[in-house]
Amino acid sequence: MKRPKKVLWIILSVIVLFFLFSIWYKYEYSMEVVEAYEVNTPDFDRKLLIATQGSTFKDSITNKLVNHYKSDSIFIKVIDVSSLVDIKPDEYTGIVIMHTWENWKPPFVVREFIEQTIDQRDKIVVLTTSGEGTYKMAEVDAITGESNLEEISNYAKKMITRTELILKSKD
Repeated sequence: MKRPKKVLWIILSVIVLFFLFSIWYKYEYSMEVVEAYEVNTPDFDRKLLIATQGSTFKDSITNKLVNHYKSDSIFIKVIDVSSLVDIKPDEYTGIVIMHTWENWKPPFVVREFIEQTIDQRDKIVVLTTSGEGTYKMAEVDAITGESNLEEISNYAKKMITRTELILKSKD
């Protein structure tokens, strides 16, 4: 085989391997879409929105948050983060956002929502997970960490503590 042909085959092989790696990475680490649901009546004065991505870690924290507040007079709405584009932040007393740092940045819809709610960040609690556990948006005071299943209770407590401050300040 002549040299130019070998170089072409090597380049094509690298491209195919990169493509296969991309597919595997997306399949292995992509988040599931969360099925939206509501708890309690929307007639309550206090309303909590939880926007999250589907994973065992985030689902467990969401369940702990919902179980903590479901017996209170608080309307709770759980949605996938992709639905943040349809949310009017003025309609909620508190907003919890849980997302994964993807491709060295937050999901686009999360960044857009945060940028559009600059004057209401005092009612938003953010949990950002990443491989290193340290990434977060600079303009957000987020709780950060890895999606370590052994730490679910600790992260849930941190989320509840911050959410409590928001919900109590709106009483």
